[in-house]
Amino acid sequence: MTGRGTAPREKPAGPGDVEWGSRGCSYLPGRVARAGAGEAAATKAHEGEAMNGYRSFTDLILSRARETPGRAALVLLGEAGGPGGEQAAGTVSYGELDREARALAAWLQEHGAPGERVLVLQSCRRLFAVSLVACLYAGAVAVPVPPAGGRRHHEERVAGIVKDAAVRIALTDTADAPEVSRLLARTGYGDVACLPADAVPGAAPWRRPEPGPDSVAFLQYTSGSTRDPRGVAVTHGNLMANQAAIGRALRTRPGDRLGGWLPFHHDMGLVGQLLHPLWLGGTAVLLSPTAFVKRPVRWLEAIARYGVRVSGAPDFAYDLCLRRITDEQIADLDLSGWEVAVSGGEPVCAQTLRAFAERFAPAGLRPGALTPCYGLAEATLLVTGAVRGPDEEPARLTADAAALERHELRDPEPGPGRAAPGGTARRTLVSCGPVADGELRIVDPGSGEVLPEGRIGEIWLRGPGVARGYWGRPAETAPAFDGHTADGDGGHLRTGDLGTLVGGELYVTGRLKDMIVVAGRNLYPQDLERTVQRVSSLFGAATAFAVPGERDRIVVVQELRARGRYDIDLAALTAAVGNRLTEEFEVRPGGVLLVRPGTVRRTTSGKVERAAMRGLFLRGELRPLHQDILPEVRELMTAGAR
Repeated sequence: MTGRGTAPREKPAGPGDVEWGSRGCSYLPGRVARAGAGEAAATKAHEGEAMNGYRSFTDLILSRARETPGRAALVLLGEAGGPGGEQAAGTVSYGELDREARALAAWLQEHGAPGERVLVLQSCRRLFAVSLVACLYAGAVAVPVPPAGGRRHHEERVAGIVKDAAVRIALTDTADAPEVSRLLARTGYGDVACLPADAVPGAAPWRRPEPGPDSVAFLQYTSGSTRDPRGVAVTHGNLMANQAAIGRALRTRPGDRLGGWLPFHHDMGLVGQLLHPLWLGGTAVLLSPTAFVKRPVRWLEAIARYGVRVSGAPDFAYDLCLRRITDEQIADLDLSGWEVAVSGGEPVCAQTLRAFAERFAPAGLRPGALTPCYGLAEATLLVTGAVRGPDEEPARLTADAAALERHELRDPEPGPGRAAPGGTARRTLVSCGPVADGELRIVDPGSGEVLPEGRIGEIWLRGPGVARGYWGRPAETAPAFDGHTADGDGGHLRTGDLGTLVGGELYVTGRLKDMIVVAGRNLYPQDLERTVQRVSSLFGAATAFAVPGERDRIVVVQELRARGRYDIDLAALTAAVGNRLTEEFEVRPGGVLLVRPGTVRRTTSGKVERAAMRGLFLRGELRPLHQDILPEVRELMTAGAR
């Protein structure tokens, strides 16, 4: 469910307790999935807890530590498996989390952290959790970023965030502190204090802050260029409201075990897999992204072994499990307790969901567990989603692909596909469920007209979980967070995503700003990317984007898996990509580049950064293994390099 972002080292007006003011909009209650008496009682408890007794997430965490200090807050799984294949685990109780966070918060307060932005740059998951809670305890604004990676674009991103947020302190650990200090110095921010969270000196007195619903809890940096990131200012009120919405939509219960492998600088990992279990008074079962990528079955083993009810990831993770988990490994899994398998963070693929449900059914996974959701950082996290019956698959629509290019939703004509006489190409859309909280509208992005069900337009949101804007960027906040409909109704978040409502449920059809317009046709880049990836089993991640000229040209950047770099005919493979696009979409690409693994950039939520990749291409900063580029596109690259 989201993204990324990049900024003079001037302190923006307003501390962490800044009063953002009302946008003057009335919120409509979202749909709630039908539930029995037990679920209804849990829903009522969620809503009461979010609105009564706790003015902030800080108050809630302090209450959890006071009431259940011995309960496991975190179960942290190691990188390597034991003799029987099990993963070594460390447990952190609510009492331990509270004590360590208080000590670190006191140290932060000594360094003047209250009201300031604090960079949380941790490769250790335990220290990240402690650091985040310590920021809440110190009255500071946490700014989560990816851990040190040594890549140039990572350094640019961190430097951009430090600049944009006017960061005063960076929290890391003793192992990474030297490199983080050098990074800050190299990028011109050597005055930022770099504190190792695992080396807190002494026991300074801690002063409890008093944040309210309008106090900023953290900045979530979302999709945007590396050099110019934007931080979504998530308040305590936003966070508490969205936690309640997640609880209703996913039917989570007090004391539940949730978790996964998503990184904590990713909003789905931070809000959904770390903070939501703490909100419930439950346990977060967590493994690292590296452990998942190296051996995807570890994710499912953790779900089975530790009784995780709710876990999720973007579509590519489910696809990775399909490709790399063996039948023998499936035979050893028991996934009958995995009741909610969330798919979100990038377009949901109907084929992936169906294949995953079928492949892991022998392990006890029920089809109804797979739960597509839609969300984004600007709305804290979750926007739509609902748990269905155990054997009820997510709703689907089969649409005419050519009509979708015109932003029209139509049934396909009879026939199996484009090649069949009388038939048309078709595309399957998956429902991401009803709105979980607040109000969702489909709006014509040009006229502001609110569209009826079945029409495609931009997704607009309004509700208590929607953030108030981008930190220190009023000029960008106004158009994005205060969209007005044609009748003058304002205060809507304009998501930039395209979709339609059918039967009260949201179907996401594409991304407004990523739309490729060729010869008057609107092409969805994700459709182009999926088509190209089917050309060869050697293909990994891909991105497709348009470059401007007398007419827009499509460029495809396709990663080759490591094992296929040198023993294949790269020229033939490049030609095959162009031929496939011509056959399927009747367009000739202006450029096809085959590149090494890891070249295609993704946001923190796993979405492809098409705008950033376009910029790298036009500046000539990509280093392809092989490429085929039209002369007119080469001229654009030459101009971009200048």
